[in-house]
Amino acid sequence: MKILYICSARFDYLQDLTYSGLVKVMGKENVIDYPWNPKFNLPIKSYPKNLGFSSISFRLPLMNHFDEIDLVILASAKKDALESYIKILPSIKNKPILFIDGGDFPEIGGDFYHTDLGNLYEQTIQYRPFDIILKREYISSLHGANPTIFPFPFSFPYNILLPPVFEDLKKYEVAFWGQQNPQIRTDALKLLAGKYDCDQNGTTLDQNFNTYKRKGLFYLKEIARCKIVLNFRGLGWDTMRYWEVPAMGSFMISQEPKILIPNNFESGKHVVWCSDSLDDLIDTIDYYLDRPTERERIANNAREHLIKFHLNTVRAKTLLEIVQSIL
Repeated sequence: MKILYICSARFDYLQDLTYSGLVKVMGKENVIDYPWNPKFNLPIKSYPKNLGFSSISFRLPLMNHFDEIDLVILASAKKDALESYIKILPSIKNKPILFIDGGDFPEIGGDFYHTDLGNLYEQTIQYRPFDIILKREYISSLHGANPTIFPFPFSFPYNILLPPVFEDLKKYEVAFWGQQNPQIRTDALKLLAGKYDCDQNGTTLDQNFNTYKRKGLFYLKEIARCKIVLNFRGLGWDTMRYWEVPAMGSFMISQEPKILIPNNFESGKHVVWCSDSLDDLIDTIDYYLDRPTERERIANNAREHLIKFHLNTVRAKTLLEIVQSIL
């Protein structure tokens, strides 16, 4: 199978993770990024903006010859990807077409509507509906009745698994390093102010991408050195932190995602849920801070579960299985 992978030049977690997973599973010659994406082919970005990179490569332009393509994937709900897709749609309309909707909003194509592209998107799908949709923010009550829509959350890149840090070498007690939106993150950070080692380790208000002290692989290494890492939803339920913490072998307390995640983590076995009201957050932190053996057991279970079910290579295989079952 040869895949035409229509992508955004902007970084897009689900687009990028899926591309590098497909390349690992199928070979780079069989997954053709369109337009040619520098971040997929050159080592010019650091984590997490390099999630699509696999190896250095160059190729000649396609010149709109798509005869050998077996499957077309619109890989992002971003403007430039949609425009590239529309430009070549007359040439690929008879090919099977899959849409990876990695946007934050629960509606199919929701990010297009929130960037004033709703009318253009609707015209596009009226001209040629998608055969398959893979949806990150999959909500069963919204999408479950449609047999062509499948849950497809983030994952973790197979090639960035770092060795876990032993419990007795962890240096931070409780950490949440992230921006304040939505409100639950602000509420959590206010609850944590002055507690544990939060003020010292940077678990404070007024964090943003420009002020982060931990970036790239150093961020992941620091996650591995935390006894407890907290996770709360962003604009969407699915966050990279939800996958990074188990991958790094650290113990996670999280809101329970209200989206469908196949083979999700289980509370008490792989992670521990806290209530959306946060009324049990401090008690839960106190309980597990006093129980390092239990924390380590749960964290090890989560890492093993992630490696089995939630690497981006596993997501790539899931995509191919869905395609084979539908087309």
